[in-house]
Amino acid sequence: MEQAVAAKKKASSGKVSNGTRPFAAFEWMMAGRYLRARRKEGFISVIAGFSFTGIMLGVATLIIVMAVMNGFRKELLGKILGINGHVLVQAVDKPMTDFAELAQKLSKVPGVKMAVPLVEGQALASSPYAAAGALVRGIRESDLVRLPSVGGNVRAGSLAGFDKGEGIAIGKRLADQLAVGPGDLVTLVSPRGAVTPMGTMPRLKSYKVAAIFEVGMSEYDQIFIFMPLPEAQAYFNRKGDVNFIEVYTDNPDAMPQFRRALDAAAERPIFMVDWRQRNATFFGALQVERNVMFLILTLIVLVAALNIISGLIMLVKDKSHDIAILRTMGASQGSVMRIFLITGSTIGIIGTLTGLLVGLAVSLNVEEIRRFVSWLTNTQLFAPELYFLSKLPAELDVRETTAVVVMSLTLSVLATLYPSWRAARLDPVEALRYE
Repeated sequence: MEQAVAAKKKASSGKVSNGTRPFAAFEWMMAGRYLRARRKEGFISVIAGFSFTGIMLGVATLIIVMAVMNGFRKELLGKILGINGHVLVQAVDKPMTDFAELAQKLSKVPGVKMAVPLVEGQALASSPYAAAGALVRGIRESDLVRLPSVGGNVRAGSLAGFDKGEGIAIGKRLADQLAVGPGDLVTLVSPRGAVTPMGTMPRLKSYKVAAIFEVGMSEYDQIFIFMPLPEAQAYFNRKGDVNFIEVYTDNPDAMPQFRRALDAAAERPIFMVDWRQRNATFFGALQVERNVMFLILTLIVLVAALNIISGLIMLVKDKSHDIAILRTMGASQGSVMRIFLITGSTIGIIGTLTGLLVGLAVSLNVEEIRRFVSWLTNTQLFAPELYFLSKLPAELDVRETTAVVVMSLTLSVLATLYPSWRAARLDPVEALRYE
């Protein structure tokens, strides 16, 4: 009587007395045996190996490519905004002869790091050895020293006393092309010189190289020349005014707020263009390329997940006799399903984690790997002339990396559901009938 009451209470509590709990030890044991395929199951083992390799390579490639593209965008943005302002301010109603006062007003706006008056013009730079086109900017010494990409990247010479002399600062690639160094003379030729009865005559003047800087972006190191602001005003016939004022802020992404504040602080009609408008096409193309690469590389993981499906289906077909015996010995459909779920998921999980480790290792050492491969193959894998940067950057994003791992794990688990369901639905009588 007491045993009957105990059995009744156990049944009413919802516990099953003649079964095993989900993911019991024997289920993991059976899954482990199926993962260690024998000689007659060698083809299935090869498919599992391809699935593992595909998932590992897919995850690693996704992480590496996303990190490089993030680094590429960050480096380009840093270089572009390091030598060009976040907001360009131009006069509307009259020449900007009050540039010093206006720059002072704009620099007092909260969040503005500095406001730099500039005179800008194009010229032909030449030396006894070569000639090249250049973009000449007239700037005050105090502003040039504070420019993020120039002041701290002087490779030769010095910016000391820049305002007092007639020296110029030029980019390293331009200096290499002209074969000049500090103290050498560079002749600048501007098509807009003095106006004579015979027409506008080109202006030609020689300047001593005071400093050589290296921004790290090949395009800028190739074309930029800085000269003292008064000298640039005289050279380009500006007559006491400037072309524009470039404003540098502490948050390039908050342009709408800064535009309103700058407009109020100017106290005169001005026209503003921010960095997003000036580089919209370039950064838009980078974003589109990044999204397309993510979709294409995701297909690698998807194909590897499909390989898991095909491998498990073949394994289920090969193990139909074993499944039938397990069922006749009391294993439930859920237990059989979990065995094959563990088998397939293990391939996906190990492949994903291995791919994560490989991706992180390569992303953190991508520049060293590039140098080694370049040395090994004696080729230039990352030409600065094509990619604008002097080194291969990489910037890991935690959220992106997590999303890649979660996506891969999800696809791997989903790929095991159908083969596991087929294994659980296998009729033991039919499976044993022709054995």
